[in-house]
Amino acid sequence: MNKRRLFDAIAQQLAHHPKPDMLAAKENGQWRKYSTQEVADTANRFSAGLLQLGVSANGFSPEGSDKIAIISNNRPEWVFTDLATQQIGAILVPVYPTTNPLELVFILNDAAVKYIFCSNEELYQKVQSIQDKVPSIRQAYTFDKVAGAAHWSEVLALADAPALQKVEEIKAEVPEDHLATIIYTSGTTGTPKGVMLSHLNIASNVAFSKESFPFPDSPESKVLSFLPLNHIFEKTCTYIYLFSNISIYYAESLETIGDNLKEVQPDGFTTVPRLLEKVYEKIMAKGNELTGVKRKLFFWAVALGEVYDNRKSGGAWYNFQLSIAKALVFKKWREALGGKIQFIITGGAACQVKLLRIFNAAGIPVYEGYGPTENSPVICVNRREEGGTKFGTVGPPISGIQVKLAEDGEICVTGPCVMKGYYKRPDLTAETVVDGWLLTGDIGVWDEHKFLKITDRKKELFKTSGGKYVAPQPIENKLKESPFVEQVMVVGSEQKFVGALIVPSFATLQDWMREKGIPFTTHEDAIHHPKVLELYRELVESFNRFFNHVEQIKKFELLPREWTIETGEMTPKLSLKRKVVMEKFKDAIQRIYV
Repeated sequence: MNKRRLFDAIAQQLAHHPKPDMLAAKENGQWRKYSTQEVADTANRFSAGLLQLGVSANGFSPEGSDKIAIISNNRPEWVFTDLATQQIGAILVPVYPTTNPLELVFILNDAAVKYIFCSNEELYQKVQSIQDKVPSIRQAYTFDKVAGAAHWSEVLALADAPALQKVEEIKAEVPEDHLATIIYTSGTTGTPKGVMLSHLNIASNVAFSKESFPFPDSPESKVLSFLPLNHIFEKTCTYIYLFSNISIYYAESLETIGDNLKEVQPDGFTTVPRLLEKVYEKIMAKGNELTGVKRKLFFWAVALGEVYDNRKSGGAWYNFQLSIAKALVFKKWREALGGKIQFIITGGAACQVKLLRIFNAAGIPVYEGYGPTENSPVICVNRREEGGTKFGTVGPPISGIQVKLAEDGEICVTGPCVMKGYYKRPDLTAETVVDGWLLTGDIGVWDEHKFLKITDRKKELFKTSGGKYVAPQPIENKLKESPFVEQVMVVGSEQKFVGALIVPSFATLQDWMREKGIPFTTHEDAIHHPKVLELYRELVESFNRFFNHVEQIKKFELLPREWTIETGEMTPKLSLKRKVVMEKFKDAIQRIYV
């Protein structure tokens, strides 16, 4: 990778390894493949059409360059829009489809967005409902055909020979330090902040990640993409794939991932721990339906996986048993993921060590990584090489950057991946980037001097009324190892003891109640049943032994429904919005401390 502009991935692939399926997505029930040449032609025509609409880089400044917004699910058109915008020096502003109208108005006005591209009718209507509050928007376009809406193909139709020639001239001029995107954080702590990332920021992160974590380089290599492209994790991975000649297939939806994995048979994918947890829960639910020898065999294999350690041999007898488990049980797990998985990279939150052990034992390699949007994003990742992975850590830092821990354990990073700053917020930028070092707000420790372990968020540490600091995440992650716990949030700031809000895994709880002869009617009734409360008291007590006295959960409240993006308690990347939960469930928290 000689050049440091993201869109150069297309020219590089076209020159060296043109593919018949650079991108692919389901259209009318069939996989529609886009060749490298078609992607290049489409992006160029799209760029030319935007020029005809008056989109300009205006001297390649963050303020002067026009902003193009996109609110869409993952699909080839998302990448076309990104490439087309970059090639003429405009700046892409991606917006999560789940963004609420108030935040949407703020983002579009803050960035003074000129044109916006919407995936479907629902998102088009969402934009239409607030468009009169955003005077800078000239037009909204849709990717799906929507009655009464302008279709994105109308922009491509504007391309003519002079405009296409102009695209080539501008492409040659785009500097590597020009902004490629402004990504607004999800606003868990208030007003969204626009993270300014240049081509160099992201492209250097792509290069360092490729070097540190070798990806498959077979011409047939492909991945399945389903994490939102609005998030920098999936966007950076997209350019890793494009620069690595790996084909990208887009899942139809989160619900169809299982089917799409079997159809595509990818070499890998990126995910968040919550989705891995759901995969594991489905596998365990099927295991619970088995009877007789098959059931014994299934749980014997899982028990072997739970003690798997990639860094030391379990001995000849353990290894022999594991080989049998792989052939008889785990083979079916791998087939359910397409049968060809060489890597799964997880980030965005801590992954349960238990899951890492079991999946890796099953021959499904899961590698945990870490990095914030402000670092484009990767700081660390566990490696595919021998000895390069340690469960419970996010791996060693990638090449090309420096990482240090401040006196209080805060993780700090410097290098070409660090953002240019927060858009229109020099005050926040000055607080976050000090002498070139990005202060991540995450607390960590070194393990074996090279593996980084995240222990908590600086802002999420709280102090009890006794003056003792408590880190909630390790406690929550431990509790989530129980099949009876779907979600949990530890509370106790300025209180005498630590408490917890727990969302039960109702599928597991229902099975248990049936086995015990307890009638199940509603979630609400179940969480108030004396025997269910006793079950969770014993469960919490069994986990308390892993923690110091001050960290142990003394009281808890069970809640009747899962926290979701739609109901506002989770961010689009499935992180918990603690302030929202605290506010929504303040009555439950008060009951803990009565």
